[in-house]
Amino acid sequence: MATLSLNAGAVQQPRAAINRLHILFHSIAILALLYYRASRLFHIARDIPILPWILISTSELILSFIWFLTQAFRWRPVSRAVFQERLPADEDLPGVDVFICTADPKKEPTLEVMNTVLSAMSLDYPPEKLAVYLSDDGGSSITLNAIREAASFGRSWIPFCREYGIKTRCPEAYFSSLADDDRVLRSDGFRAEEEEIMSKYELFKKLVATGGESGEENNLLTGKRRPALIELRVSGIISNSPFTLVLDCDMYCSDPTSAKQAMCFHLDPEISPSLAFVQFPQMFYNVSKNDIYDGQARSAYKTKWQGMDGLSGPVLSGTGYYLKRVAIYGSPKKEDAFLLQPEKTFGSSKEFISSLRGSYKHNVMENGQSLDALVLQEARLLASCAFETDTQWGQEASSIGFSYNCLLESTFSGYLLHCKGWKSAYCFPSRPSFLGCATIDMKDALVQQMKWSSGLFQVGLSRFSPLTYGMSRMSILQSMCYGYFTFLPLFSIAFLIYATIPQLCLLKCIPLYPKVSNPWFAVFAMVYISSLCQHLYEVLSSSGSVRTFWNEQRIWMIKSVTASLFGCLDVFMKWVGIQKANYRLTNKAVDKEKLEKYEKGKFDFQGAAGFMVPLITLVVLNMVCFIGGVRRVIIGGTYDEMFGQLFLSFFILVLSYPVIEGMVTMKGKGRL
Repeated sequence: MATLSLNAGAVQQPRAAINRLHILFHSIAILALLYYRASRLFHIARDIPILPWILISTSELILSFIWFLTQAFRWRPVSRAVFQERLPADEDLPGVDVFICTADPKKEPTLEVMNTVLSAMSLDYPPEKLAVYLSDDGGSSITLNAIREAASFGRSWIPFCREYGIKTRCPEAYFSSLADDDRVLRSDGFRAEEEEIMSKYELFKKLVATGGESGEENNLLTGKRRPALIELRVSGIISNSPFTLVLDCDMYCSDPTSAKQAMCFHLDPEISPSLAFVQFPQMFYNVSKNDIYDGQARSAYKTKWQGMDGLSGPVLSGTGYYLKRVAIYGSPKKEDAFLLQPEKTFGSSKEFISSLRGSYKHNVMENGQSLDALVLQEARLLASCAFETDTQWGQEASSIGFSYNCLLESTFSGYLLHCKGWKSAYCFPSRPSFLGCATIDMKDALVQQMKWSSGLFQVGLSRFSPLTYGMSRMSILQSMCYGYFTFLPLFSIAFLIYATIPQLCLLKCIPLYPKVSNPWFAVFAMVYISSLCQHLYEVLSSSGSVRTFWNEQRIWMIKSVTASLFGCLDVFMKWVGIQKANYRLTNKAVDKEKLEKYEKGKFDFQGAAGFMVPLITLVVLNMVCFIGGVRRVIIGGTYDEMFGQLFLSFFILVLSYPVIEGMVTMKGKGRL
């Protein structure tokens, strides 16, 4: 058994072959299109201004550039399987520290955070080797009181889950329809104990709610915070497990075996020496059948991450990953180099430096006992922001821990890990290991996209650009994947051009595309149809539908000319010193009215009007130009040469139907 592999990976051969054939075909079509633009740049008729031709050519160059980067994901997609039965006995498994991050009980409901904590405490893993930490950046007393109540309720909840083999170990999810399978063919004794647990959970919810209504809630308004208790770093002098699981506060553990699944990679001698982390997909329990905001992020978790797994591994996605602790201290080939000057690198804490060398003792709390006073004092020192002064904590490429100089610190830190030579693996089990809450309104969807666009584009334009810094430190294909993420906001520029220049020229009957009767028109048609077919194939092959395909096309366009555009502007403003980088927290509190609209497939624009200004402007422009253009074409009989621009304007209007509806027919708060 010891010689058997703990996991298996295989290239998805049919998919890879289809992708490579499409790359060849589409590349030829794109090169032909660009040749047509370039060859006619100085030979266009006198009645066609050169500026529109240059602008539309620039747009097509941007689209071609991003498409080229995208092909790295499609070159070698991989699927993996794990064999938990081959793992060592429980007493031989390594320790795991779980870190759950929260910041604001107003936007991240405390009860939801506690459910995530309880689900992590209930993982199917040796209890003595599992430690759960809650990192509260807001320092809220509400959260502190709630975590005490969660620890108390957990003494009943965890044994109940272990005794009856409950799979859904998040209490809120268990006492809902999500856990119906866990109740099938159960005994009377089970049902009696379940009722008792349910009563305790209802009391737990009341106690959490009562803590939220106390006078301590005023601290959130006045800015007062309690002293620092513990931070991630602090775990080094308490449990110091070699592996860590990082979770968002709303991403609860849906499969209790995820830790053992991750160990099937981390303990495999063939890949473990260079393996930094195992990434699980982000799945969501509240995604509707008509996922109008693409909350499930199908393209990322069902296509791109599998493609990166065939290279050096997926990106660090911010939640749902098991990280090797030593990976954040150095490179795989020089794991001990960080101990040469430990005080300069890690700070003055002797306890923490001892934990790095292994000469430490575990200080895990058991049976309600408190930590030693000296350990607690050292923990407060490690948790303070001042501790990092004059050290390498969070300092860009040489950083210890996570890099703080990026709005998306997890993705940037994962990128730097790959640059240092570490690899990652993607585990996509049939049962979701983690389930979170997807955004259900336009405002949150756009705020989230703007944060991603700003953070990633800032990296793309920095000295850490994947196409320069990354290209010299990792494979070309892997750097292309990261290049795609960092330059994706450029779609906003390409779309702005495509949604204005052809339309204005249509209004004046200035052709920018070949006549339908011209053989070159077939080249443009092939590029367009080929792109749509590739997207449709990826959607259908990943259990999606035609509706999924359409929703993704539509929200991609909306986000590109709104959130991605503002993300680019955000980076520019930081460059010129108009504003500093800030942290935008996505609202995870569920509004019933918004939820009803979302489930019905109705867009909710409440609070998003500012984001929508560019898109509304483009929609109005396209309406005017399309109507005027049709009139000019009918009068002049120029169907043959103006068909391309008529179709483009019409297609944009069809994609923008929800926006038009929000402008014209909607009533109430969600109206534009």
